[in-house]
Amino acid sequence: MPISARRAPHSTWRSLATVATSAVLMATFVTPAVADSATPRKSRPVYAYDKAIREAVWVDTGLDGDRDGNNDRVAVDIVRPSEPAQQGRKIPVIMDASPYYSCCGRGNESQRKTYDANGNVVQMPLFYDNYFVPRGYAFVAVDLAGTNRSDGCVDVGGRSDIQSAKAVVDWLNGRGRAYTTRTGSTKAKAGWTNGRTGMIGKSYDGTIANGVAATGVEGLETIVPIGAISSWYDYYFAKGAPLYSSGPDWLSDAIESPEARAKCAHVQQALVDGAPRTGDWTRLWTERDYVKDVRKIDASVFVIHGQQDLNVRPKHFGQWWDALAKHGVERKIWLSQTGHVDPFDFRRAAWVDTLHRWFDHELLGYDNGIDDEPMADIERHPDQWVTTKTWPPRATKTTTLRPGKGARAGVGTLGLRKRSGTETFTDNPTLNETDWAAHIGRSTPEKAGFVTAPLTRDLRLSGSTKVTVTATPTTSTAHLSAILVDLGPDTIRDYSSTGEGITTLTDRTCWGPSTPGDSSCYLKTRAKNAAVDYTIFSRGWADLGNHSSGTGSPLTPGTAYTLTLDLHASDHVVPAGHRLALIVAGTDEGLIDPPSTTPTLTLDLKRTYAKVPLVGGPTAFKKATSGATSAPKGSTSAPEGSPSAPKGSVLGGVGDPSGPARLPGDGA
Repeated sequence: MPISARRAPHSTWRSLATVATSAVLMATFVTPAVADSATPRKSRPVYAYDKAIREAVWVDTGLDGDRDGNNDRVAVDIVRPSEPAQQGRKIPVIMDASPYYSCCGRGNESQRKTYDANGNVVQMPLFYDNYFVPRGYAFVAVDLAGTNRSDGCVDVGGRSDIQSAKAVVDWLNGRGRAYTTRTGSTKAKAGWTNGRTGMIGKSYDGTIANGVAATGVEGLETIVPIGAISSWYDYYFAKGAPLYSSGPDWLSDAIESPEARAKCAHVQQALVDGAPRTGDWTRLWTERDYVKDVRKIDASVFVIHGQQDLNVRPKHFGQWWDALAKHGVERKIWLSQTGHVDPFDFRRAAWVDTLHRWFDHELLGYDNGIDDEPMADIERHPDQWVTTKTWPPRATKTTTLRPGKGARAGVGTLGLRKRSGTETFTDNPTLNETDWAAHIGRSTPEKAGFVTAPLTRDLRLSGSTKVTVTATPTTSTAHLSAILVDLGPDTIRDYSSTGEGITTLTDRTCWGPSTPGDSSCYLKTRAKNAAVDYTIFSRGWADLGNHSSGTGSPLTPGTAYTLTLDLHASDHVVPAGHRLALIVAGTDEGLIDPPSTTPTLTLDLKRTYAKVPLVGGPTAFKKATSGATSAPKGSTSAPEGSPSAPKGSVLGGVGDPSGPARLPGDGA
């Protein structure tokens, strides 16, 4: 099956391989409007949205995070069609568990929940309820513990966060307790659902979906994480190098309800103590690492991520995807050219259609063929998408590329042959990756660049790159950056702009019926593009003090250290006529914090190399770098015009001292 290998044998996912199985599923799930079809392609909007049941329950998490002597209850707002219950039929659930329903809002228009006088939800953010409820789904929006109308404390991806949502899945499957009020004793039952649940969400919300899936909870059939975190350490650090000037305690304080903030100082302190700014791996990070528990996943996974997402960096989807593949999890992926943007805002019509068919297949059991379609959709140019049967393609092979000295200092070569010699650069924390790339052909003191000859054929990199560096510092601390650059003119989405690759327009499109308090109509968007002379398509960072373990240590000046940087996963084609470059430097201003000293580092080129995922492997590289071709106009030794990283922009991330702090999921 092109989506992936089959799930583990204990999975509850059904194969629709026999007529008998299909008949059972149809009798259980199919609405009367489509029951006459042997293999229904799509659920239809046959239920009245304006008559949908809107209700709230509070689910017992079994925890007492706020230490008030009572189990925490999380608020669960539900919108479901009234007709199936009247007809004695049970329906599946689409669920978005979020900390942002009251503090920050969801989606490009920052929608928040609103309520009527009885405390029932009027406006559900996003289009999920408007579109899917008429098609026979319930939509459930969960306030994570410590947010909006829920008890407890926010612990930023820890046990409380994950249990907030897992407890709801358990309740939907008859294993948990819920109540009709926050403090009352009247129990609420979920007799209207068959328990089959799909979780969806962008950023923090998608992160919770990852974490809940990694518990192996029964009844969670699929997750759709959009720009989601797979390990919280990698949100705040890159192998010891701090990515932000603040830690998870800042995020927790920013999103907690006032009531929770007054009760949860002990959780705040635990986050401070457990996440030292040294970048050391601690037990706190182990608890928030979902990758290690991928083997437990019994749900399918549909991953969506922006390849230029500098908030939730693409490393998150890369390591998550690799682990899913290793354990044979059913999976599908979309990779855009955007930053931290929802597919509803970069590919709206195709997204709604694909998500519809995905949920129909995974939750209603419709044999609609989506599992036989290509595994990956990749945006190659703005609004230009290609598909690939598997991802990365099966022809992808890890290929070792090695830097060599050139005729000028800091301007070297990149090829297959092992070279010797050294290159030296001095950390300049006021410069960033765009400064380095713009001067790739010049001898500048802050970086060492290595470039292939102009390519005679297209060269595709698909997957994650690792760059091993052997460097001798002059001081006791040093941070390193490594980036891959496509040198040549192109038009790309302007991921460094405010919209991170999109422009929001003034007219709207509608996705389902509306009510007076909950419109299904959303502002349209279009791609915001930039003409560039180079494209940085993968990057990674590290603290050289973390060369030997997850714990940093002071460096001995004059001593050589070897360390491997994990670059972000990507799928990028360097076209014929362009050149591929590897740049190694110090602090990437706006993306990592500088070290406490200003080191000069000497690279041992014989022991420095990049392992890149090339489609076609070394043979493809040889063919692409053989022969002679002239570099295209615009790919000069000093290209200009690529997106920059202005101070205070999205590139600064959470707590960037040069600009406003951001949240995972904040903004577009």
